[in-house]
Formats: sequence, structure tokens, C-alpha cells
Amino acid sequence: MSSSKIFIAEKIFTGKKMLHHHAIVTEGGLITGIQPEEEISAGKNVINYKDALIAPAFIDIQLYGADKRLLSVYPDTTTVKAIYDYSKAGGASHCMPTVATNTYEVIFKCIDAVKNYQDAGGQGVLGLHVEGPWISVAKRGAHNPDWIFSPTVEQAKDLLEYGKGVIKMITVAPETVGREIVELIQSYNIIVSAGHSNATYEQAYASFEYITTVTHLYNAMSALQHRAPGFAGAVFDHSFVYSSIVPDGYHVSFPAIRIAKKIMGERLFAITDAVTETNAGYYQHIMDGDKYISNGILSGSALTMAKCFQNLNQHCGIEIEEALKMCSLYPARVMKMDDKLGLIEAGRKINLVVLNEQLHVVETIVP
Repeated sequence: MSSSKIFIAEKIFTGKKMLHHHAIVTEGGLITGIQPEEEISAGKNVINYKDALIAPAFIDIQLYGADKRLLSVYPDTTTVKAIYDYSKAGGASHCMPTVATNTYEVIFKCIDAVKNYQDAGGQGVLGLHVEGPWISVAKRGAHNPDWIFSPTVEQAKDLLEYGKGVIKMITVAPETVGREIVELIQSYNIIVSAGHSNATYEQAYASFEYITTVTHLYNAMSALQHRAPGFAGAVFDHSFVYSSIVPDGYHVSFPAIRIAKKIMGERLFAITDAVTETNAGYYQHIMDGDKYISNGILSGSALTMAKCFQNLNQHCGIEIEEALKMCSLYPARVMKMDDKLGLIEAGRKINLVVLNEQLHVVETIVP
């Protein structure tokens, strides 16, 4: 987008406050200001969305495939582009393709796919999220137990060196991966997220001294019980650790999301955890209603980020502004990119989602 554009809507949520009857003024793909609608003169560069809501575009930091192309089965730029297109159609201007527990050979191919996509000028892909194989067998969920292991420093370096600059997040179980390995991962500018873990409350809470993010709250972790608070209890009891959650009503019930939100506030954010139908590879995801199963186990969602937002607002009773933040500003903070994403303000690139009165995506606007 090289020319000036002005976007008008009944409501504009900047990520900090809701404005009414304002316009976003842009030039060369950058936001130059936000002005009252009455200050804008009609012209061909003015796009008036009328009754719509414009908000910071969503960010999805965990999804595995799209358009019947699972990244681990088809690790190529076509799949990465399909994932980005799926995300953008669902209101997300940025996403992070994810590979679940697999062999290094497959993970390396996924690294290559993301790198090749980025090197070719592909937009909107933050990097690769590697979920496993350094996780707990006891809380593996749909992950293949044969590929799960606790790495040595050398084994960790093999993956980290190959994925340098491409891997942006790794999910590990803190009882499987010690602090030395975690800090090694972080030295490569990679976010470490704790998940697929059977850690006790004490183990989990202690790990939050050096791990500040958690993967899909409630799912694949030791549960909160009255005599053993578990991993979930440690997340609730902590003051600053973030956690993603899958708000589809299947991975987590809507009342459980509402409870978590009341406890965690700004520390809780949404991911789709979306997979796609495939009959190849180990993870053969089969559509079951509006969710997926693999080898008889719940394996992923059919969510878009727009659907995450709608569910948070309509089924969990979370106010629109806060539900929007859970899908944009908070994941941006987790990825340490909130200086670039998650807010609408002068000097930032255009990353906007336009939602109609029913809160469905009209358009995702990117530079």
C-alpha cells in the first residue's frame, strides 16, 4: 500500500480506548494519525466502513496448517502461505506456524519452509513455533510418545543452530528441560513457553522464575485440585506469567475460561491451536463437528482468531475491548513485539481488522 488511505468507522478501538466516528489516516503503509470524522474531507482515498469496528489486527502464535496442508506433512512455502491466508481471512495480520512433536528431520524441513517463505518476501509470518519434542510423555495429549525426549545441551544446540533466526517460540515441559537448557534457548532470542507438563505446583511455580509464558492453559497440564494445585494452579497463583488458551468450548469450557480470566486478567490471551484435515503423516486430523481429533484424541481446533474473539465476548462474557486485547495486544506482548503490533497509533504500520456489527471480519488491512 503505497498511497495515502483514510479509514473511517463508527468505532475505532486503538488497543487502549474506544473512539467513535473517527478516522485512521495513513501514508505509505504507515499510520500518520487518528482524527475525528468531521475533519476528513470526502475523496477517493477515503474508505468509510460506516457501522463497522476497526481494531488492531489479531495475532495467532499457534496453528499447524490450513487448506488440508499440515505443516509437518507438507513443509513448504505453499503450506506457510496457506496458513498465513487462513489467518488473514480470520482477522490476523500475523501468525506463527507450529510443528508439534516430531523428528528433527521433519522439524528442520519446517524451519526451511518458514525461512524460504520469509526470504521470498512472504509477509505476516513471525517465525516457527516448535511445540515439543521436549515435553512430558504423561501430558503428551495427541503428541507421538516415541519422539518425546529430554535433550542434552548438544541435542538442544543442534536444533537451535539450525533454526537460528527462524524459531521464535519453543514449548517445553519444565520438569523435562532444566533451567540450563531453557536459558540456552532464550539466548537464541526464542520465547520459551511451558506446556505439555505434569509438573507439580511447586515445580511449575519455581520454573516461572525463568519461564514467563505457558501454552494452552488447562490442556495437557497437571490440573488444579484442592490438595495438589498442579500446573494450572501455579499459573493462577502467579503474578506475571502469561498463558494462551484455546477458546472453542471443547479444549476448554467457556465457564472455565471465564474463571481463568477473572483470576489472570491481562495475563490470559487467545490462540487458535488450529489444525486442518489430513490423511497423511502421524497426525491424521479428522474433523469431528467443529473440532479435530487425531488417533481418537482431541488434537486441534477449527478456530480462527475472529472466532476466538467472538467466543470470548459472546460466550465468556468478556467485554469487547478486553476480548480484542486478548487476540492482539497481549500476544504481541508475549512475543515482545508490542512496540510494533497490537495498537493503532501514529508511526506504526497498518495492521487493522474491520469487523461488522455481528463482529465478523469484513477485511484485514495490512501494508
